Amino acid sequence: METLMVDRVHSSLRLFMNRNAVFLCERLCAQFPAETNVQLLATCYLHNNQPYAAYHILKGKKLPESRYLFAISCFRMNLLREAEETLCPVNEPNIEVPSGATGHYLLGLIYRYTDRVTAAAEQFTQALTLDPLLWAAYEELCILGVAEDANECFTEATALRLQQEQASTSNLEKSNFVNENRVLSPNVSASLVDISPKHIKQLSANNTAEVPGYPHLRATALHVQNSVPSNVLQFDTPSPTVTQTSGTAPPPLFRNLHAYQNTTSGDAPAKPKVNAVNQPPRRKYLDEARLKKVTGRLFNTSNDSVPRRSARLSRDTPINSNSNISQFGGNGPDHSSGSRYEAVDEMWTDNIVATSSSLSIAEGRCFEQDKAERILSQDSKMATGIRELMGLLRTLGEGYRLSCLFKCQEALEIYRKLPEPQFNTGWVLCQVGKAYFELVDYLEADHFFELAHRLSPCTLEGMDIYSTVLYHLNEEMRLSYLAQELIFVDRLSPQAWCAVGNCFALRKDHETALKNFQRAVQLDSRVAYAHTLCGHEYSALEDYKNSVKFYRCALQVDERHYNAWYGLGVVYLRQEKFEFAEHHFRRAFQINPRSSVLMCYLGMALHALKRDEDALEMMEKAIFSDKKNPLPKYQKALILVGLQKYQEALDELERLKEIAPHESSMYALMGKIYKQLNILDKAVFCFGVALDLKPPAADLAIIKSAMEKVHLPDELMDDDDL
Repeated sequence: METLMVDRVHSSLRLFMNRNAVFLCERLCAQFPAETNVQLLATCYLHNNQPYAAYHILKGKKLPESRYLFAISCFRMNLLREAEETLCPVNEPNIEVPSGATGHYLLGLIYRYTDRVTAAAEQFTQALTLDPLLWAAYEELCILGVAEDANECFTEATALRLQQEQASTSNLEKSNFVNENRVLSPNVSASLVDISPKHIKQLSANNTAEVPGYPHLRATALHVQNSVPSNVLQFDTPSPTVTQTSGTAPPPLFRNLHAYQNTTSGDAPAKPKVNAVNQPPRRKYLDEARLKKVTGRLFNTSNDSVPRRSARLSRDTPINSNSNISQFGGNGPDHSSGSRYEAVDEMWTDNIVATSSSLSIAEGRCFEQDKAERILSQDSKMATGIRELMGLLRTLGEGYRLSCLFKCQEALEIYRKLPEPQFNTGWVLCQVGKAYFELVDYLEADHFFELAHRLSPCTLEGMDIYSTVLYHLNEEMRLSYLAQELIFVDRLSPQAWCAVGNCFALRKDHETALKNFQRAVQLDSRVAYAHTLCGHEYSALEDYKNSVKFYRCALQVDERHYNAWYGLGVVYLRQEKFEFAEHHFRRAFQINPRSSVLMCYLGMALHALKRDEDALEMMEKAIFSDKKNPLPKYQKALILVGLQKYQEALDELERLKEIAPHESSMYALMGKIYKQLNILDKAVFCFGVALDLKPPAADLAIIKSAMEKVHLPDELMDDDDL
């Protein structure tokens, strides 16, 4: 009963019948409350999204598997401290982490979410050492920014180790097979030796075939030319089993021709001797006439109490008392038909046993050889497959590692090396889209995200970034359609609600956008980007206190989430806490040292701290990093104006005009420079163009005031004027 129930529970889990598995396993544990069954019930609860139930039944269990399942339950319930104590008990420091690589991986996640990056990296490295194919561990190392080069992680040595492990498994299988053969062969022989004559009939009936031309005769199929002893090959008559299947009595059997001549001296003329050495061993079959003649000489047994095969044969023909049957082991002539046929039975028993045993050995050897060849072929295919898999993981791992280090251009070059079937997958296309997003190439990012979504419409990973790409491109209709699709696919996914929030943020409905981002945080509090988007909306609403709170929550989830560091820097910059702003911008810049936007904002903070030379240097780096980004050019012009380098500022603004010809703030700054150079007509013209480009409401009043006071001397202008 227990075995049946366990089997049905596993079958239900395989078929995703989780409720059925829970019900059956509860009955199992009620009847057989062993800890292994309790582990199975906990597994059912976890599959059915009931971690609290698994937590309840596993609390206090000591077996390694129970500890691992209990830690999984605690992790899902966000009881990280209790999960850690289960995996690494404080009072037992030398106890091993359960479940090997996966146990170390889980412990690494716990360390990561409790801000112990070094310990987390050690656990992920240990997990990857135990199982080189545990991609999730390498992925976490990349997210932490401490992953080693993929060429050093997924090396040929790793492939060789996996191959050796597989080979050892195959060798174990082969050794088990050989041992089974060694045990099987003597058992078969021994069982055949103990078979009685009436059992031989049943044994050989399954191994007989009709003799061509003689439908009433059947010959045994146990004849193996190279393995049967020579004395078996000298038989001239069918086996006793033939008579029982055909209904015809067999003739007497003798071990050689000389014995046959002696027995036939009374009833038939002696046959000439045949040289047994020159004549090849072969089986002779009797024709129907001879068979009838021979069967007429059979007789009854003298002992009716012991039924023999001879008792069922013809009793009309007397036996020749002078027949010599000493070849059967007797000491002299035997006039008893029962003893004569007893010898026949024993002889055929011996020969069938020998034939069957020889056949069993021969078949076993052939089967063993075929098995060995198949295992060798499988080992060769496995070695090739391992090398190919290691090569694929090296490419994917190196591309992902470079992406996490924000070396996006190098990552793109690595991803392009993938074969076409691997490149055209949702995961790879999303990684390519993220790389272009970090390079601020939103058009290319949009292209690859769209391909990924079209290829795998139910894939949600990366769709939150895709919604931000559409937000930056002002694609309101496409963004709305994407949000509806994601909600339809899985309304309980944080990515779907991030897309909905971006849709409302694009419409400047920050309060509704904030509610949707908070919904995403509620669904999965370990999504750092959802926390950051909440911070952005609070910042747009000028609620800086809550904005800082959500940015810090994002950093608790992922310390290398540079967007949160950037958001904190922007808040402090608006609050004119320039030192704090410079600190947070620099932290973001250390994580993503190739971002032109981060360089620009760091330069702005340095400029606010009156460190103009450092600010100019940072702006030059930002311009060199992304020549299409207009913001660092404008900020550089502002710094040059502060240093009263008006002509250099005008030159920079002229270059900016080629990139962004419709920026009102650029023309307003040019008007101020022309006023400082006392070129008033150009100043008025630039202020007019700035007003025509419909600047934001906050800038509109400032531009109008500067235009009205263009003819006033600088000492009469307010500090708030341009």
